[in-house]
Amino acid sequence: MTNANLTRLAITATLHCLTGCAIGEVLGMVIGTALGWSDLATIALAVGLAFLFGYSLTIRPVLRSGVPLRTAIKVALVADTVSIAVMEVVDNGVMLAIPGAMEAGLTSWVFWASLAGALAVAFVVTVPVNRALIARGQGHAVTHRYHAGHGSGHAGHGSGHEASHAGHAAGRAGHATGHEHGHVGHEHGHVGHEAGHGGNAGGRAGREHGHTGREGGHAGHARH
Repeated sequence: MTNANLTRLAITATLHCLTGCAIGEVLGMVIGTALGWSDLATIALAVGLAFLFGYSLTIRPVLRSGVPLRTAIKVALVADTVSIAVMEVVDNGVMLAIPGAMEAGLTSWVFWASLAGALAVAFVVTVPVNRALIARGQGHAVTHRYHAGHGSGHAGHGSGHEASHAGHAAGRAGHATGHEHGHVGHEHGHVGHEAGHGGNAGGRAGREHGHTGREGGHAGHARH
């Protein structure tokens, strides 16, 4: 795998973790701040929700590949634990380091700006961690195997569907060809039937001429 591909995969994996972490962090910070909890209690809630949402976003697509729930949970634990842990340590460390960030109310721009900045720093720090894990076949590299299998299943389903359509089209073509052949045979039979009628008419005309000839012969014989 090239360095560019590794970097792209690492960025994608980190964005995936960032989504789950951001949902958990924002929800945890909002709940803790709204209830007036201590910094420690608020951070604990935010971290717990970040792991919950982060794992959930990985489990759902893995389940779609057809594996049992227990296996999907194991895959999520292997794929996301290190990434989410690094992101949470950095994120909450930045929030604690910014003066007044944790104490600011939900209506304060300081709170939201600090949270956004903390998540951005966590993203930058976590990208190289995920890149190193993927290069070793660990982290989100584990989930890619299940995504690839799911894609292959869709491809196989699509191929079978196309083959079914092709067979159906071939059947229609065969039916049309047979119908045309039958129609041509019917036309040939009709032509033969007409020719037979023509022969019968010719025979009748010959008989009429023969009858006329015999009548002429009888007339000549009588005069003689």
